[in-house]
Amino acid sequence: MTQPIIRVFAPADSGPTWMVFHTAVHVGAAGHYTRAELLDWAPSDLIPDGWGDWLDRHFTVVAEDNGQLVGFFMIEANGYLNMAFVLPAYRRTGLAQRLYAAILAHAQDCGMPRLTVWASRLFMPFLRRQGWQFDHAPPPREGHPVPSDGPLPLDWAMKLDLQVNNPHIRPK
Repeated sequence: MTQPIIRVFAPADSGPTWMVFHTAVHVGAAGHYTRAELLDWAPSDLIPDGWGDWLDRHFTVVAEDNGQLVGFFMIEANGYLNMAFVLPAYRRTGLAQRLYAAILAHAQDCGMPRLTVWASRLFMPFLRRQGWQFDHAPPPREGHPVPSDGPLPLDWAMKLDLQVNNPHIRPK
């Protein structure tokens, strides 16, 4: 496995990012969520209308390895980390850390005071290692009409204050 290239999203990345998202949910998250929860998260392997335009309207970075998209992160202008996915084969390779670093640098460059997210069961521990805290005044929750019937929530509201002295954040 080579070191993937991190670059900004281009409209031609629409289909490949949907494939990464769908695969990360249905293969990578399998075993951590019920089938109903996975289908709620990514109901179809067909790319939804407007997917690429939506990613293009926000700051999205992609990881490309030998011409294949293998991961992407997207942050909205309000600091909401909306998408963070890598293919299962690229988990625990440092790729998520590199994509996260690109998103964090963008947020700092834009002067965002805080980042927020609804973090999945798999993403929450990663974010905790980056200094994120649980958010007791979370952003509005979108989607997820299927409630969790297990002992763990579907996801956790989390935040990262960028204007406080946090040893996990590089100085500007």
